[in-house]
Amino acid sequence: MGSSIKRGLDGARLNGAANDPDQVGSIGSPAPAAGPMSGGMRTLTRTLSVSSDRHTDFVDVTDDVARVVAESGVTDGFALIFSQHTTARIHVNEHEPLLLADLTTLLEHLVPRDAFYRHDDFSVRTVNVTPGERINGHSHCRGLFAPVSEHLPVSGGLLMLGRWQRVFMVELDGPQVRQVVVKVMGI
Repeated sequence: MGSSIKRGLDGARLNGAANDPDQVGSIGSPAPAAGPMSGGMRTLTRTLSVSSDRHTDFVDVTDDVARVVAESGVTDGFALIFSQHTTARIHVNEHEPLLLADLTTLLEHLVPRDAFYRHDDFSVRTVNVTPGERINGHSHCRGLFAPVSEHLPVSGGLLMLGRWQRVFMVELDGPQVRQVVVKVMGI
């Protein structure tokens, strides 16, 4: 799928994250230890701007999410990763280029871009129509196959992901810049 471009927490362009095949378990740097006065619940919410390169794209945001977890100071809790878009989703899977190509092919097979979608018939549609709107009924329908958010456990200040698991923003109507909310909660 090639290397995707994404924007990190500080807005700087970052190349798609590399996947370390020997990595097992937690992702990221441990969060700072909670101080003596911090026995209560901690929360931190950050919005990531994520750029896609293709119409259907899998942009790895795992390292950005791990940075938010570390910044939060949460050592035990969870991270919610949420797409603020109806045609961009969040998905946990393996970062393997052939698999990502297979997933893209599957979406095209299940919901072809060139099929007829009533959402795209502006001669009859009257709801939520904006000037210059994209023809994207297929993108909305593809969203049915992936969640808009994922909850991931945090333990020891780290994301608890399996050996091959990575967090993706799945672009279904790109290329575009998307907003992904990361909310970390815990102690």
